[in-house]
Formats: sequence, structure tokens, C-alpha cells
Amino acid sequence: MTAQGVAGLQRRACLLGAASCWLPGAAHAGRQIEEPLMDSVRGALSAAVANSAPPKPTFGQFNDRLVYLRWLGIMGDRLKKRKADDQMRQEFLETLWYESKRAGLEPALVLGLVQVESGFRKYAISSAGARGYMQVMPFWARTIGDGDPAKLFHMQTNLRFGCVIMRHYLDTERGDLFMALGRYNGSRGRAEYPNLVFGARKNWLMPEETAPGVQTAQR
Repeated sequence: MTAQGVAGLQRRACLLGAASCWLPGAAHAGRQIEEPLMDSVRGALSAAVANSAPPKPTFGQFNDRLVYLRWLGIMGDRLKKRKADDQMRQEFLETLWYESKRAGLEPALVLGLVQVESGFRKYAISSAGARGYMQVMPFWARTIGDGDPAKLFHMQTNLRFGCVIMRHYLDTERGDLFMALGRYNGSRGRAEYPNLVFGARKNWLMPEETAPGVQTAQR
């Protein structure tokens, strides 16, 4: 996260308690608003979602791989109540980590966003028609995809679209995460949704990221 994004986070209202984000029915489904896109932006977003590289990370240093495997283990334990099947949980976390890093987003932020948006329900559909884990609106499939909104229920496709869209909004807002999250939810400028995501994000930080004196609001 950029310094500007951190500043945007800090100058807003206090975060809601993380525990409240675990309450049943707490999902706040996305209502991204369809906005005109410049051809260059549409082309860049289309290219970003079209790359079908498999979610298998490569590491330059052995220690980096150990850090990744530790993250998988800790997050897997935390997610067990939400996703009981070991293989499905592993695949979900591997894909989310890959797509988060690919888009330059913090995995803890994306996990918090998924928690608030869909409660980790793969086939969640909002009253506005948003779909899947990251509650992607169907118009995105037409605007930057192949036009088939049914594919938004595919795990990697949904996480790919959601992360690319979130990155687009963050760039549009020049690093202001509060405003970018508002855009993602269709509630730009209002505090409720960003504060829910910020609170949920706390559930997915690594232990050392919550230690006193450690800056946790990082990309």
C-alpha cells in the first residue's frame, strides 16, 4: 500500500472491531458502478484479466518460499471453519495469494474484502447481481472479459477480475485505499464499507504484522 493510501486510511473514521466482521450475514455485496473507460484503460484491463497463467508462484530465494508456505499454513488454519475441505481451501488460498500479488495488492486486504463481500461463498449472488467470492458485477465480463458472466463463478476468474478491478480503482484514486474500496462497493466517500474491510483485514494479518510497533497497513 502506498504512503498516500495509508494516510487516507488513517484520516477516516475509526475501524470497526475485527470480531464484528465474523458475524453471520455481515456480507456487504458489491455494487460496482459501470463507468466509461478510455480505450487504453479498457485494453489494459482486458489484457490483465486475459492472461491465464496458473496460480503457481516462483521464488528467487528459498526463504521466500518458506515464508509463503508458512502463510498458507496459518491462513489455512484460520479458514477451516469457512472452508472445511482441505484441497478446496488450499487451492483457494494459493489462487488468492497469486492473484493478490499479481495485482500488487496485500493478501490480507483481499481476504478481508472477500470476507465482507461474500463470506467466502463461491456462488454468492447479491441483489444487484454481483457474483462470486469478490462480488464482481456482470458488466465487467462484457467490458473487459469475453462477455460470459457465468465464468465469474470460476474461482480463479473471479479472484482475477476482483483483484484487477480493485487495482484499477486504487490507481484511479491515486493510492487512496478508503476511496478505492468505496468505489468497489459503489459507496464512494462513505465510511461503512471501507471500515468493514479494514476491520476484516485484521483477521488475516500474519502474527508478526499485528505486533506492537509494526506497521500493518502495507501493500
